[in-house]
Amino acid sequence: MTSRTTKAIFVTGGVASSIGKGIVAASVGALMEARGLTVAHMKLDPYINVDPGTMNPFQHGEVFVTDDGTETDLDLGHYERFTSSITSRSSNVTTGRIYASVIEKERRGDYLGGTVQVIPHITDEIKAFVMQGARAVDVVIVEIGGTVGDIESLPFIEALRQLKLELGTGNSVSVHVTLVPFIKAAGELTTKPTQHSVKTLRAIGIQPEIIIARCDRELSDDLKRKISLFCNVTPECVITGQDVDSIYQVPLAFHRQGLDGLIIQHLNIWTREPVLDRWNEIVGRLHDATERTTIAVVGKYVDHTDAYKSLHEALLHGGLTHGARVSFRYIDSEEVSEKGAGPLLDGVDAILVPGGFGGRGIEGKIAAVQYARESQVPFFGICLGLQVAVIEFARNVCGIKAANSAEFEPEGSDPVIHLMAHQHKVTRKGGSMRLGSYPCVLQSGSLAAEVYGTDQVDERHRHRYEVNNDYRTKMSKKGLKFSGLSPDNLLVEVVELEDHPWFLGCQFHPEFLSRPYRPHPLFAAFVGAATVAATPAANPT
Repeated sequence: MTSRTTKAIFVTGGVASSIGKGIVAASVGALMEARGLTVAHMKLDPYINVDPGTMNPFQHGEVFVTDDGTETDLDLGHYERFTSSITSRSSNVTTGRIYASVIEKERRGDYLGGTVQVIPHITDEIKAFVMQGARAVDVVIVEIGGTVGDIESLPFIEALRQLKLELGTGNSVSVHVTLVPFIKAAGELTTKPTQHSVKTLRAIGIQPEIIIARCDRELSDDLKRKISLFCNVTPECVITGQDVDSIYQVPLAFHRQGLDGLIIQHLNIWTREPVLDRWNEIVGRLHDATERTTIAVVGKYVDHTDAYKSLHEALLHGGLTHGARVSFRYIDSEEVSEKGAGPLLDGVDAILVPGGFGGRGIEGKIAAVQYARESQVPFFGICLGLQVAVIEFARNVCGIKAANSAEFEPEGSDPVIHLMAHQHKVTRKGGSMRLGSYPCVLQSGSLAAEVYGTDQVDERHRHRYEVNNDYRTKMSKKGLKFSGLSPDNLLVEVVELEDHPWFLGCQFHPEFLSRPYRPHPLFAAFVGAATVAATPAANPT
């Protein structure tokens, strides 16, 4: 593939969506790194959107933002949390982006008048994308989104077939993730869906070397031999992908079954024995956690918690810092609007209001902020969470009763949150927000500076609206501290309250930088405040 002969691991999925291909790919990456190899991850998504930035979180889940400002699939968050690789624009591509590139080349005349077709032009574009992203690493791990047999994914599967042929024997391995469901009425696991899934993959021209059988219980040796027989793989290459309590157990579970050894054998490479101390420590700390704390997440997409995937994981990471098990209470902000904050939030140790877009449920989020401020409950607001905290403070502390965001009330009289200056001429929604990593200067002596242990940080952003500077002076006089600003002092990045146990809002998304082995400072400090609030001494009866 390159002068250093990068090896390739292709991960496909069958039978059902949301089967765990992203966790499998991330875990394989973790095991390859544990063996001393450098890795890069890619996700090839079959949908026609150019990127997931404009997709509803109920349909697609979280939009993960990279340092370079690319809006990507949530699986890239798994890749970054499990390995040391930093994803970018070259780590995620969709059918829409592939076709847009090919059509642009056709308009330029790059194809010299030829008939542009799925094969070879679309498949060549896919292969070129993979090859470009595979430079300067030992192993590239490529996950194909969707399910084998879907019409949308066929060009990607065909490109994979061609790449395996071009790379040659010993330079690639195909890992197929499939479902072995338990049939309750029969009282047994059935391998038939796996057989049909592999049959479909083989009909396209790909023989998987390794099968990950997703199931809710251990596969017997007899079932492994049956899958081996019908799917044309050796029995040891049938790996149980059993449900576990924590996704961070998966690399160790795979290693115990010899998955990493099988992969390097198929790739014909030599490595050291894996060093798994990091993963043993993480799993041990999860198991040994004794403190307990309950955190309420008041959001708009709580019925589909994948919309908050990185945030959920970052809170768990924060718990690892304090030996605490974090229990989540996901609360629909519309329900808070209807029932009031007290009945829904009484008894929680901390409140987090995450990001989001649009006016639905906003009053419920504002009520949650007011409850946290007045009840002295630790509060953390992220992106929109910062904005509703500012609105709540302006209304209920500063007396600006009409305070709102121009996003929800474009003609409002007191837009304490307004559209950033460079956004006024933006007409296209896709990929046009303030995206990616930007610096933030922290005020000396502030909670934020204390938590970070430095006076400047770089964090990932995804927003169009920002605090209106015309109101900063009035709110500052009333006690709202603007403790983090852009280097030019024009954009508010962090707000906090002094006379409160822990109250902080940030315009950026710190959850994207949290790792199980390196929890983000803000999440570690927030969960720490929640554990203090959960102790009897903090809540005397």
